[in-house]
Amino acid sequence: MTPFELLIAGVLVCGLAAVLLWPRNGIVARWRTSRERSTRSLLEDALKHLYDCEYRNIPCTLERLAGTLSISGEAAAKLILRLESMRLATRTERELRLTAEGRSYALRMIRVHRLWERYLADETNVAERDWHTEAEQQEHRISAEEADELARRLGNPLYDPHGDPIPSAAGSLPQQQGVPLTSLDRGVVARIVHLEDEPEALYAQLVAVGLGPGIQIRLINRTPDRIVFEANGEEIVLAPVVAANVFVLPLAAEKWSAVSHETLAHLNVGEQGMVVGLSPLCRGLQRRRLMDLGIVPGTMVEAEMRSPFGDPTSYKIRGASIALRKQQAELIYVSRKEKAA
Repeated sequence: MTPFELLIAGVLVCGLAAVLLWPRNGIVARWRTSRERSTRSLLEDALKHLYDCEYRNIPCTLERLAGTLSISGEAAAKLILRLESMRLATRTERELRLTAEGRSYALRMIRVHRLWERYLADETNVAERDWHTEAEQQEHRISAEEADELARRLGNPLYDPHGDPIPSAAGSLPQQQGVPLTSLDRGVVARIVHLEDEPEALYAQLVAVGLGPGIQIRLINRTPDRIVFEANGEEIVLAPVVAANVFVLPLAAEKWSAVSHETLAHLNVGEQGMVVGLSPLCRGLQRRRLMDLGIVPGTMVEAEMRSPFGDPTSYKIRGASIALRKQQAELIYVSRKEKAA
């Protein structure tokens, strides 16, 4: 090889070595960092699971841990050995338990997760079905100090958007409120205070029928095969296994008649309604946008024109014509009024 070719080859070798071995940004360094984060995430997820079992007062076994984390029994056993060596967990013949330090660590993770879900619900347009997944990623990246700052920005909320209590910076956590929807008797009026967001498939069904904390329901019928109740002005039917993930607080029966179940979406063209409130499911940027448009209690709204396909509909609000999709209109409670002659 000529000296020039040797020089070029040397430069290429040095460049390749730099790409592979650069201390912070090289491929090897990034691979090692990714592996360490993956291991840490698995450890933290294990701590959260152990705490969840403790909180629900159910035994945590090696098999249950492996199933929750979708890993083999051997991998779960190695994970527990690692937690034991870090003095974060202990193991008996029958179950796994957190140490005081492990419990504190788990609560920090839960605090970050639920604060981030609150942030997504209140400050962004991220779809509700994606809150949990996004928070799962962020909980492994945010420090305790950053979580405290986020809590201050959000006004130190006590509950996440699913109704789960958010641990305080000191690690205190109140017991979950409410009873399962499946335990209500016929005719009982109640308010939803919590939705279980796992398993994902069951949670998706609850979101699809418009349920969420703050929504009032009235039980119509309960059988071993189905739970029938009224919510948002509609009759909803759920399988008991799905309804068991809805937790409610019973209310006085007279509370039901005071709730408006008619929404803006129910108005026909030419009809008017007075806004009486916004659904609890209307959160964050969407809620702010509607209020900025003048959709507040006491405002008169008229359905002016519906598109040929039925959606969106044009509404006259405070002298302006505003187009709203059915999904948005269903979040606005109204009291129907006869149009003035």
